[in-house]
Amino acid sequence: MSEDDRQRWNTRYQEQFAAREPSAFLRSLTDRLPRTGRALDVAGGMGHEALWLARRGLAVTLADVSDVALERAGEAARAAGLALGLQRLDVETEPLPPGPFAFVLCLNFLWRPLFAEFPKVLAPGGLLVFAQPTRTNLRRHPHPSARFLLDEGELPRLLQGLDVVSYTEGWTEAGRHEARLMATLRA
Repeated sequence: MSEDDRQRWNTRYQEQFAAREPSAFLRSLTDRLPRTGRALDVAGGMGHEALWLARRGLAVTLADVSDVALERAGEAARAAGLALGLQRLDVETEPLPPGPFAFVLCLNFLWRPLFAEFPKVLAPGGLLVFAQPTRTNLRRHPHPSARFLLDEGELPRLLQGLDVVSYTEGWTEAGRHEARLMATLRA
């Protein structure tokens, strides 16, 4: 990402104050997620999901390009009495934090080269959870633009060295057309 992109995200997060619930998709996986170990939230913004994972007992690192988002996540973690690792990271130009991680989460961020990086940071048997809108989403919503959307059926083909645990693609309860995936690193 360019410095202009970083500033755009900083501006966006300066305008957002309200905390929100973590992803309904992530919460629907509660019984399938680890409760201990290290976790990485990639491009996790203000940390809504990262904080939820930390409350569950995981040692979470939140990586995002926005200084403002990380500052807000840190404030929320301190207010909740939670430990949260924060790392300013441009995943388009910098490597992911070193693993191994028992759990890696990436929601609403598409950078296809990341799929080659996920197996490098996951622990054997580690779990990846990923969700991103598809091009079908444009039928109802102008955003995100096609550049940031998956082709229908593309997500499982992006995996490298991971086994699909579950995969769905369709309209969500929030009215978006998403591809959602859980995959594990071969032990």
